[in-house]
Amino acid sequence: MARAAEIVKRLVIGRALRSEETHAAELPKRLALPIFASDALSSVAYATQEMLLVLTVGGLAYTYLTGWLAGGVVLLMAVVVLSYRQVVRAYPSGGGSYEVVSTNLGPRSGLVVAAALLVDYVMTVAVSVAAGVDNIVSAVPSLHDARVGLALAFVVLLAAINLRGVRESGRAFAAPTYLFILGVLVMCAIGLARWTAGDPPVAQSAGYGIRPEPGEADLAGAAVVMLALRAFSSGSSALTGVEAISNGVPAFRRPKSRNAATTLAAMGLIAIVLFSGVTALALISDVHIADDACRLTGFPGDCENAPQRTVIAQVAAAVFGGDESFGFYYIQTVTALILILAANTAFNGFPLLASVLARHRYLPRQLYTRGDRLTYSNGIIALATVAGLLLWVYQASVTSLIHLYILGVFTSFTLSQIGMVRHWNRTLRTGTDPAARHRIHTARVINGVGAAITGLVLVIVLVTKFLEGAWLAVAAAVLLWLTMRGIRRHYDSTAAELAVTDPRAEYLPPSRIHVVVPVSTLHKPTLRALAYARALKPDSLEAVTASVEPEDVRQLRRQWEEAGIDVPLKVLDSPYREITRAIVGHVRSIGAGSGPRDVINVIIPEYVVGHWWEQPLHNQSALRLKSRLLFTPGIMVTSVPWRLSSSAHAAARSPGQAPGSVRRGEPPPSRPRQPSGGSGDTGS
Repeated sequence: MARAAEIVKRLVIGRALRSEETHAAELPKRLALPIFASDALSSVAYATQEMLLVLTVGGLAYTYLTGWLAGGVVLLMAVVVLSYRQVVRAYPSGGGSYEVVSTNLGPRSGLVVAAALLVDYVMTVAVSVAAGVDNIVSAVPSLHDARVGLALAFVVLLAAINLRGVRESGRAFAAPTYLFILGVLVMCAIGLARWTAGDPPVAQSAGYGIRPEPGEADLAGAAVVMLALRAFSSGSSALTGVEAISNGVPAFRRPKSRNAATTLAAMGLIAIVLFSGVTALALISDVHIADDACRLTGFPGDCENAPQRTVIAQVAAAVFGGDESFGFYYIQTVTALILILAANTAFNGFPLLASVLARHRYLPRQLYTRGDRLTYSNGIIALATVAGLLLWVYQASVTSLIHLYILGVFTSFTLSQIGMVRHWNRTLRTGTDPAARHRIHTARVINGVGAAITGLVLVIVLVTKFLEGAWLAVAAAVLLWLTMRGIRRHYDSTAAELAVTDPRAEYLPPSRIHVVVPVSTLHKPTLRALAYARALKPDSLEAVTASVEPEDVRQLRRQWEEAGIDVPLKVLDSPYREITRAIVGHVRSIGAGSGPRDVINVIIPEYVVGHWWEQPLHNQSALRLKSRLLFTPGIMVTSVPWRLSSSAHAAARSPGQAPGSVRRGEPPPSRPRQPSGGSGDTGS
């Protein structure tokens, strides 16, 4: 079993890498772009659609707002990209928004950003994969009923690729990202050229009408403004992933800050061009789409079960001459790929941020360490698990998941820009060089404008999406914030409890050592445990057994005397046939009569087995005994292993470290080992 697991692990993630190979995982810009920018680039595939879905609740009357709202999204994206270029230059360590806010606004505010970003990374995986599956279904409608299974399979695949390492995931995702950019640019060029030439593309849905939702037909005044704000907040999903590069600066090649800033600028420019082109073609080709297909008049087929085609699918069909053209299938293929691979941004950002938080003792320490391939594998697995659960609960529906999205992004945007303004203010108080001060003033203005705009958008998103499901994201972020505060308090209190104030006093040896060896029968493991106990030269040593079956006790006494063992054997009364309670009670009674610096050492024989199915057959009584004794003050528990022949065979077969095997520099098999919470055996 151990060998099979090791083989599967190596097939999935590859050979283990040494710690000094970390530099080999640093990324050039051409690989960093698809790894960190795939989310921001891919969101152009659904951002326009999300705006239209909101505007068409009132029918076709309000779609004229699309262009103006798209212009606002483009302006917002430009401001955010410029702002984050200041972040990567000022804070190249990779903490991103969390580090900026923690340093300048305090740790509590930094934890707000961290909680919001962690939730948003989970949503990035869920929304990106669901949107990718939507585009697959648009090309192959027969897969509609398998959408949840497809989504979960893609999450597992992404996790496996990322477990192989950053460079490997970059190579795997580079081609789809660049093919998507090329395909959408060609589509936009052809579509706009046809429009300029007087032959504009026409979408398949251009002839559909849209029935307004009840009460949404004749909106006026504040109601129209509210509708526009809702549409704008949905379109702002195009900004998701912009912050990922600021979190991943350490992954870039040197000079890290400059390369990260260059990649961020390239990402922003490409995303703006693609989003503008797709939105313009959607308006030119007169794409009609609604949140419910049954509101589309003229929709062919069963509106309750037949899926609508996505906006980008309709645009591709209109530009390239139908849904049987090569261009249509090319766009659908690369769009589905990049939407699914966009989740890779989160698979890089989430583990990095979780590692930083674990280093600061806000998350479990297991999230801090790297795995075999120098990736933060525990963070990758945690992200895949939670995102997969969301996809299953929400049936991989983009419309349902999108309401939980982007709230965390704008929380981090706003607080990080406010933090940067504070950073520049502090820098100005100490800087004297005129040229440097001029640059700082410019950067402060950029971050100040960014804070104002993203703060306004945050309010809009919160107001317009709260009751539609965003409250769940808020609740999740609050719960995560409280959990991280609790983890930090636990680590702090533990550190304070374990801190050494007087090393000489703590280093003093025990006054007396009392050793107790639980036994149930006289065999080789028992004799080894007794021999080790004698080698310790304790002040007192006794073997104890619980009287469960009188005949067994009489036989043990007879064997003990015949063997001439000079360790006294004490029989404990156990009227209710409870071995653990009898031994624990006896050990505690010894402790009650001991001095404050006396130590009681309970030495337990333990079987080491070679097969998983053997484990339930042994070591159960000792497991219960350990679990009780480890919580008893003044008690030390030592396991003396006895390796069964099956463990030796397993060690010979296993290419890795089998149970009970010994590495160079470890004690030989005859030496005892301290228990790690595993099971033991008293010989029964």
